[in-house]
Amino acid sequence: MGPRTVLAFDFGLKRTGVALGNTLTGGSRPIGTIETAQSDTRFDRIARLIAEWQPDILVVGLPLGNDGDETPIAKRARRFGQQLNGRFGLPVNFVDERYSSAVVEDAIKPGRNDKAAVDAAAAAVILQAWLDQQT
Repeated sequence: MGPRTVLAFDFGLKRTGVALGNTLTGGSRPIGTIETAQSDTRFDRIARLIAEWQPDILVVGLPLGNDGDETPIAKRARRFGQQLNGRFGLPVNFVDERYSSAVVEDAIKPGRNDKAAVDAAAAAVILQAWLDQQT
């Protein structure tokens, strides 16, 4: 199978970070944040991203608990991934995203409180973890 374009999501109830990557370079980068709690608006924006980037695969972070069990938000993230698959017909892969936001927050300058940037960067961390597993 040739190079594949991948869109990844750091799902949240209010904001969803988005990152883009591909299997050829093995790299990921944040491309933005969808800031809405409304499902229809979120999926409209995702539809535009899919039309623009034409990904082959979607990746969704699963915020598991410290013990590895699914948390209530992980169940919502899994449902979000299933909805992505149902609406867009693309395969969805789930990745353990424990600590991805914390890693990003530690890397951002102290005193800077840009939650949207954190969510987009967390999506890139999630995608990078998935890409690293592919090799």
